[in-house]
Amino acid sequence: MKRQLSLFVVVATIMSSVPAWAVPTRIVVKVRTKEAKFLGTSMGGALITVKNVDTGELLAKGVTAGTTGNTDRIMEESHQRNVPLSDEKTAKYTATIDINEPTLVEVKAFGPLAQRQSANTITLTQWIIPGKDIVQGDGLLMEMPGFAVDVIAPPAHTKYSTKQLPVKFDVQANVIMMCGCPVSADGLWDANRYEVTALITRNGKQVGELPLKYAGKPSQFAASMEITEAGAYEIAVYAFDAVNGNTGVDKGTVIVE
Repeated sequence: MKRQLSLFVVVATIMSSVPAWAVPTRIVVKVRTKEAKFLGTSMGGALITVKNVDTGELLAKGVTAGTTGNTDRIMEESHQRNVPLSDEKTAKYTATIDINEPTLVEVKAFGPLAQRQSANTITLTQWIIPGKDIVQGDGLLMEMPGFAVDVIAPPAHTKYSTKQLPVKFDVQANVIMMCGCPVSADGLWDANRYEVTALITRNGKQVGELPLKYAGKPSQFAASMEITEAGAYEIAVYAFDAVNGNTGVDKGTVIVE
C-alpha cells in the first residue's frame, strides 16, 4: 500500500511539472467599414494583429484579403439575426493561435493599407478557449469608421512667390468609403448627404472655411480658392456624415513666400 501511494505521488509530481499541450485555435477576423462594405484586397486590406492581453505576446499577424462582399446583402436586404453579412469570398484574415488555457486576446485592425493618410485603428478584446474556433458566420466582426479622403489639388507643398499674389487655384479631393465604394450624387453612397469642406489655416491660425461641391464625377469634390497674403497655408479637407458621425480627413499645404 505504501509502495502504491509513493508511486502515485511520483506520477502526480511528474504530471504537474509537464506543461499542458497547446491547442491550435482558429479565429476568422473580418472588418466591415462603417455604413459600407468589407475592407478587402481592393483597398490593400487591413493589418490584423492578435496579442495576449496578459503577456503582450504577439500570437498572430496578417492582412485581410478577398472581396468587399455582396452589395445587395450588405446594403439593401433586411438583416436577420444569425444570418451572416459576408459570403465565402468576403475579405478575411484567419489567425491560428496556440493556447493551452482560456486566453484574453486583443485583436487590432489597421487600414485601409492602400490609403494610409485615412487609415484608422480599431481594437477589441475577446476570450478565446483552446480548440473552440471562431470561424462560423461573420467570425470576429469589427467595424472600421471613416471616409478615405485624398487631397488631389493643390499638390503637396505647392509653392508660390509673393510676386504672384493674388494666387488662385482649385482645391480638389477624392472621397470614397473606407471599403473603396464610390460616392456619387443620388447614389447608394449619396454625395448630397455628405458635407465636404476645407478648413484653411495660415501660419497656424484658422482663416476660413471652403465648402467643396460635388464635381460631377464619382467621388470628386472641388472648389476654387484665392490667397492674397504670404504665409504657410494648411488645407484640411474633411468629409462628414451628419446622420451617423462618420468622418474622414486629409491635408495639403501651400506656401507663399
